[in-house]
Amino acid sequence: MNLRQIEAFHAIMVTGSVTAAARMLNVTQPAVSTILKHCESQLKMPLFVRLGGRLQPTKEAEVLFRGVAEIFERLDAFNRTTQDLAGGRLGTLSLAGSFPVANGLLSSAVASFIACRPNIKVVLQSMSTPQVLNCVLNREVELGVAYEQIVNREVETELLVNTQLACVLPPDHPLASRETVQAADLKPYPIITYLPQSLFRTYLDPVLKEAGVASNIKVQVSLSMTGIMLAQLGVGVAIVEPYLLGVIDRSKLVSRPLSPRIDIRTLLFRNRSAPKSLITEEFVAHLKEMTHELYN
Repeated sequence: MNLRQIEAFHAIMVTGSVTAAARMLNVTQPAVSTILKHCESQLKMPLFVRLGGRLQPTKEAEVLFRGVAEIFERLDAFNRTTQDLAGGRLGTLSLAGSFPVANGLLSSAVASFIACRPNIKVVLQSMSTPQVLNCVLNREVELGVAYEQIVNREVETELLVNTQLACVLPPDHPLASRETVQAADLKPYPIITYLPQSLFRTYLDPVLKEAGVASNIKVQVSLSMTGIMLAQLGVGVAIVEPYLLGVIDRSKLVSRPLSPRIDIRTLLFRNRSAPKSLITEEFVAHLKEMTHELYN
């Protein structure tokens, strides 16, 4: 039986008549009759007999129908899968983000994105910005989100958001009452910030030096979360990126913008030659909307 014959046979079995099968298939009744006749001729056995003016399937037809019904069930499942893929309700979202971005902004975006997409699977990796870039280049992930970086021509970049470094400190700290913390305001207090090789130290060091507080750096860390935890323990004022601030306990810590402002450009990284999946495009749109609400 070819596909056309299987389709006609299935329609007759489901509807119980050639006329109804023709309506179901949107073809003429003679067309269905001809297909059935050719099918029975090729199989060398009848599939239906007419009793009391109605078609009745033979025992052989009932056996065949079990297999045909399974084919159509699988086809229906396949069609549902294609609809879910096209609608962004199915698939695997592969992401990489620099540590604070992945642990803050990306985690929040993933949580809200999959809340209404229960069939989505997500792979989210946390790493340094150069590692994010390499993952995108090697097609290990479809989307990277990290800080400004000198990138390869094969990587397509798009600005996601401009934010700024912030001071994180306990709510009872003397500087917590201020809307903005001037760099010079830090003179009486120990500072927690990044290791010298960090990208942000390139921009932060001149500001601290100009304010005369460069020598106040007491603890240097590689991760924002480490600095935040030290600030919570009262070690000093942590100067970090803003992405983890949305997930910290506001009863124990507050954040205040640092002035002069030190901008942070956060970019989307995608491999220029890799195809873009619908699910990733939907996530990018969701991420942009969420970022706009948070930082604009």
